Amino acid sequence: MPNATAFPPFWEGFSIVSMDSDADTLRIELEPDPWHLPRCGSCQQPCSSIHEYCTRRIRDLPILGRPVLLQVRLRRLSCSRCGQRMEWVSWLQRRARLTRRLADAVALWCARLPTRHVAEMFGLHWSTVRLLERRALEAKLITLPAPQPKRLVMDEFALYKGHRYASVVLDAETRRVLWIGEGRSREAVRPFFEQLGADGCARIEAVAMDMNTAFDLEVRQHCPKARVIYDLFHVVAKYGREVIDRVRVDEANRLRHDKPARRVIKQARWLLLRNPENLRRPEQQIHLQELLNANRTLMTVYLMKAQLKTLWTAGSAWQWRAAWRQWLRHAQESQIPALMQFAKRLSSYWRGILSRVRWPMHTGQLEGINNRIKVIKRMAYGYRDSEFFFMKIKAAFPGNA
Repeated sequence: MPNATAFPPFWEGFSIVSMDSDADTLRIELEPDPWHLPRCGSCQQPCSSIHEYCTRRIRDLPILGRPVLLQVRLRRLSCSRCGQRMEWVSWLQRRARLTRRLADAVALWCARLPTRHVAEMFGLHWSTVRLLERRALEAKLITLPAPQPKRLVMDEFALYKGHRYASVVLDAETRRVLWIGEGRSREAVRPFFEQLGADGCARIEAVAMDMNTAFDLEVRQHCPKARVIYDLFHVVAKYGREVIDRVRVDEANRLRHDKPARRVIKQARWLLLRNPENLRRPEQQIHLQELLNANRTLMTVYLMKAQLKTLWTAGSAWQWRAAWRQWLRHAQESQIPALMQFAKRLSSYWRGILSRVRWPMHTGQLEGINNRIKVIKRMAYGYRDSEFFFMKIKAAFPGNA
């Protein structure tokens, strides 16, 4: 292509002196505009003293689907304040080999596509894309205001296969992910409270969680004024595993000589664990009713599950106390070992259940975020380092305030 002179708006301070293209790449040569006074790269003050010229090859956004390679002639200035410094270029970061708009486009697509796909789209190396995304995440997280949480939600999610977990802390009011760390022990979550500080811990009023003893003890140690609220979903799920499943297996074993009846009970697991309102088909409701009518023990534990849920809907502490005592009495009178053992264990957690009357909190917000975390993890087929993964999660949930 013949030599030309142009002043493109996205290469401020430079003009095009030549363009050359082949089947793969568009090459553009840029020269400094002589009418544009350069600035020092450190103090950004105008400086007319030029020490030397140097040429740098820089990647830019593709044009018409072809990669763009810029050959830019830059000036090294003799600044009276800073000494010899490269000139400041508005569309180029210091020592960068990529333009700002290319870096911004890469970071934007990384929020929607896996790193490998973004690298193929822009013709960049995988490590370059990962570095650009990390810088964008760090810049976004720095701009977030300092959190001032009063109510927290704590939970864990699977990090890897093989019972590897990470703990996450959410601000219940702003839905901002405040902290993530590997593990679910007391030592794993302790850095969050240390980072929050004494004043921040004193500000915490309530914390919603599952019946995780490690979370409970750590909250009580660092936040003595905070009330712990146990989530209904986790308690009912634990009841399903430890009571309903146990009773169902015991009843199936008792009927081992009656194979048709045994098969009916063994195949009824999801009917017993599912909420009645989620049984969409009429035949499922009929099957469940016939099963409960035929087995008194299953009927008892099934009804006790519904009665257990009412503890989270009590309107006052007195109503809760009456419902709680009634549930414990029914559990003892049932003479079902699994139910009696569960009631004994649950008795030590009554304060966290009662707190739900004053603080109507739950971990449902965090469960939805955990689903989004799984999507982020699947998009990348896993992450090589947890720190980068945690940064993506925090950037994805910066809060709504």
